[in-house]
Amino acid sequence: MSARRRLRPLRTRLLVLIGLALAAVCAAMALTTVFVQRAYLLGNLDDRVDTAAERSLGGARLHPGPADDLSFLMDSGHSTGMLAARLDDDGSILAAEVVSANAPPRALTDAQRTALAGVRTDGSTHTAAVPGLGTYRVTVAESDGVRVLTGLPMDDVQHMISGMVVVEAVVAVAVLAAAGGLCAVVVRRQLRPLGRVAATAAEVSRAPLDRGEVTGLTRVPARDTDPASEAGQVGAALNRMIDHVESSLTARRRTEERMRRFLADASHELRTPLTSIAGYAELMKRGSDGIEPVLAWRRVSAESARMTGLVEDLLLLARLDEGRPLQSAEVDVAALVAEAVWDARAAGAGHDWELELHLDDAPSVLGDEARLRQVMAHLLANARVHTPPGTTVVTSVESTADRCLIRLRDDGPGIPPALLPQVFDRFTRGDTSRIRSGPQDGGSGLGLAVVAAIVSAHGGHIDVESEPGRTEFTVVLPSTAGEHAGDRRVDLMSMNSP
Repeated sequence: MSARRRLRPLRTRLLVLIGLALAAVCAAMALTTVFVQRAYLLGNLDDRVDTAAERSLGGARLHPGPADDLSFLMDSGHSTGMLAARLDDDGSILAAEVVSANAPPRALTDAQRTALAGVRTDGSTHTAAVPGLGTYRVTVAESDGVRVLTGLPMDDVQHMISGMVVVEAVVAVAVLAAAGGLCAVVVRRQLRPLGRVAATAAEVSRAPLDRGEVTGLTRVPARDTDPASEAGQVGAALNRMIDHVESSLTARRRTEERMRRFLADASHELRTPLTSIAGYAELMKRGSDGIEPVLAWRRVSAESARMTGLVEDLLLLARLDEGRPLQSAEVDVAALVAEAVWDARAAGAGHDWELELHLDDAPSVLGDEARLRQVMAHLLANARVHTPPGTTVVTSVESTADRCLIRLRDDGPGIPPALLPQVFDRFTRGDTSRIRSGPQDGGSGLGLAVVAAIVSAHGGHIDVESEPGRTEFTVVLPSTAGEHAGDRRVDLMSMNSP
């Protein structure tokens, strides 16, 4: 079902609601107008009735004839249809007549007199239905013992009110129709952006988000993302959601690619020592003359150790990726770094190893000492393996109240610029440009990845800067405050054993 069809029920409901609201407003206005006009016309008629009553009472007082004398109705100036009656002290009608056009006043019938008999003599204006004459507004005036009932017909007022009701109804219907048509146009125009938003959402829903590369998803046009309107807010929110979906799918695709590449690299790295072990084992089994059993056994042991180290690094990375907590204890970074540098000197006597300490506080961190030793071992081994003999490697420790910095700097050939952004990625190697001291020092490309993972697990971070003649790794760890210590420089080549 298209977006336009989906919006049709909403448009219909809006139009119905608007129509009902307009009908209610028109009805209220019409009723108010009718009631106000009716009150005005009745008030005007009541004033005329009171005036006619005063005149009739005055005429009755000027004709002191019998108590049932209505000769004052013969005087000119009385309205056609006006009726008058003389009342006794008990309020009973003695005589009643109605003024006719171009004829003498005509006496009321008994039925008509009976209809007027129930009018209260309280001086107020009342409504009475007189048979054969219609509806009247009547009142009773009294003075010096003379009582006169006077009434005027309401036909003109009722006809005027009825005509007004008809006019109001016609006007209300016309206004309602015009307003309904205008509202339909406005609602349809205002819902067009929402229709385009719905169409965009429908198009995105048809995209194959569960497979393949998803790029260039349709966005809501900029004209339909105005934050000043509700439809624009919906369009802008939909665009943000589409952006999040695209970025999430891109990140997932990259993660899957990295995972596939990681599995391929890990499989390759594990297959190499396994192939060597299988080959030497087969040679030992056959007892080949060209291979000494001791040499074959050494190669098997070396390849086994290499595979064991690779598996241990992979397991460590997996644990760190899962966020498993490390052991936590206070670690003396200065002592740890010094021992690691001494170990590196023993393994790489052809390099110039130096240690510098610049300490404002005792360089203590809260962490896993074994893993931090592993960090230093990997960094120093990386400097030893990827720089030629004679390279100077300077390791420094700096400490402040809130952090501890370990810097490892060498004057080797440096890291290629193209490799620098991926230097901490897994299975990244720099063999093509950095010199190895021997084939036995070949690595799996996991060392710096393990370093970055361990440092991150301790709440720190590691950075690298490199150019020909200078490469510097900087490890920043959160520090625990300690005692003050002065600066000192240690040249390990000038020292005896630790």
